[in-house]
Amino acid sequence: MIDIFSKRSAFATNPIREEDTAAEHLEREGTHVIRLNTGDPAVYMPTPRYIIDAYVRALQEGRTSYSRSEGIVALADAVAHRYSRMYGVDFGGDAVVVTQGISEGLGIINSALIDEGDRACIFRPYYPAYMTNLRLAGGETVRCGYNEDSGWSIDTDEVEKALGQAGGVIKYMLITNPNNPTGTVLGRDVLSELVDIANDHELLIMSDEIYDEIVFNGASFTSIAQLARGVPHVILNGVSKNFDATGFRIGFIVVPEQDETSLALRQKFLDYVRVRLSANTPAEYACAEALNNVAEHTRATKAMVAEIQDRVNYSVDLLEENEYMSVVRPEGAFYAFPRLDLSSLAFQSDTEFVRGLLDEEHVQITRGSGFGEPSHIRLVCLPPKEILGDAINRINSFCSRHAR
Repeated sequence: MIDIFSKRSAFATNPIREEDTAAEHLEREGTHVIRLNTGDPAVYMPTPRYIIDAYVRALQEGRTSYSRSEGIVALADAVAHRYSRMYGVDFGGDAVVVTQGISEGLGIINSALIDEGDRACIFRPYYPAYMTNLRLAGGETVRCGYNEDSGWSIDTDEVEKALGQAGGVIKYMLITNPNNPTGTVLGRDVLSELVDIANDHELLIMSDEIYDEIVFNGASFTSIAQLARGVPHVILNGVSKNFDATGFRIGFIVVPEQDETSLALRQKFLDYVRVRLSANTPAEYACAEALNNVAEHTRATKAMVAEIQDRVNYSVDLLEENEYMSVVRPEGAFYAFPRLDLSSLAFQSDTEFVRGLLDEEHVQITRGSGFGEPSHIRLVCLPPKEILGDAINRINSFCSRHAR
């Protein structure tokens, strides 16, 4: 075989879907697989009817041509109005670049900012696409970590230490709030300290806020835009989670400030989206309606978040009964991220555990090492409680059967 692939192509992996082929093989043989690997609310909680109707209306009205590369004006303005309404942060629609989900946004940002060997500060555990896109661009990471022993908190002194010891050029700091996979919601004080640290080290600070309305168990969300005023910063968000519209593939990059660096970032991101022409045009119109119809969205989101809180807490309660793992109760998103006690289990790694669970119990989950945190597993807590209960009972039985 001719060696035609680039060395960077080795980084084109997604641990969340790496067991899909094995799961599909089982399903083709007639085995039912409980899939708890992909965070897709639309599978279990249908996209609200008013958003579907807006999509259909866009199709009926013939809105099927290319749109502006940076997104239709109505959607960009709706994003700006949302941040003004929810967080008291004012910027115009020209600060918004519409992407095909946050995943495309990550690719654009890393292509625009990272040269070979450049670094970025990414907090572990992280959403896997952060690392994938950084490496595909030739970048390396300064890994700063959440502290599981204190409830997945961030020690800002440790962040300072890691940045001070890192060599090379560090381009940005990326946080996820609420966090995927832990469900951590960072407090205002910690966020403020991170903004100060990024500013002191002349790093662009970026915040992935895709779960900013899926917050529960008494937690309170603060947008980075509320704290980084006057400092160049970038926000990643979209409709996949809060608006329960994953398959629409509409995300956005927001660069709120007006300084020279921010204006240059906007222009460069626009250069990149012009390369791919446009996002999904009818979906853009539907998403503009989703953001602007505040009454319908509030009703839908309130019900969805209440159900997610119930399902997450139910899942954690069951997982806490398992003597072979420990778990921190989440405050946002819709995942559980238990630590495996591998010393008490007949497995060498979380990868071996995940594969064995799929083979024996037909439950598909994701290995924590794919999120930068070995000896953990991630479960998606979106299915109804009867499915979650069945799956977690299988996990608990699997652990008991394979105890050392």
